[in-house]
Amino acid sequence: MEFEGADPGTVRPGGRTARVRAAVLRAAGDAMAEAGFAHLDLADVARRAEVGKTTVYRRWGTVAGLVADLLTDMAEQSLPRTDNGSLLDDLRANARLVQRTLADPRQGALFKAVIAAATCDTRTAEALHRFYEIRVQEWVPCVQQAVERGELPGDTDPHQVIRAVSAPLYYHLLTTGDPLDEATADRAAEAAATAARAGVYARGA
Repeated sequence: MEFEGADPGTVRPGGRTARVRAAVLRAAGDAMAEAGFAHLDLADVARRAEVGKTTVYRRWGTVAGLVADLLTDMAEQSLPRTDNGSLLDDLRANARLVQRTLADPRQGALFKAVIAAATCDTRTAEALHRFYEIRVQEWVPCVQQAVERGELPGDTDPHQVIRAVSAPLYYHLLTTGDPLDEATADRAAEAAATAARAGVYARGA
């Protein structure tokens, strides 16, 4: 009963419970990548993870609670921001990180499933919003540093610039069947940098 009284996904234990969490989240990700949110089942996830059903039901409670924790874990496991010394190089590094993630067969399918689930499940939508806010916040300093170096107008909104880098890549993933390659990532970074220099992402614009 060690997880009772805590919201699903908020406990950060070590040892065996950490291994159980990792196994369950990996199984949940595999299941969503294969069949989507609509077919995600806690009992099936428990079977895949080789843990007891009562453990999964007690800790996560619902499919939405499990997906929320999966997104939290994905945000925690994402690679940290790199500092390359120029706006374009930093944005290109961000774009290529997103591109590699979405081009991965498992990760790309998983993100499609999560995005689809977020359109009809409030808790999943909230978890997805938190995931993206964490990732955007990770890369905001590279835009702030570009402002300090004089590369961008002083009233540039860093969050809008970072969102502008990844938005075309997610659109590409969801609306085309074409491969998502580094050239596409680089174009997204270059477009965001050009628009930012022109003042398109000024605060209040």
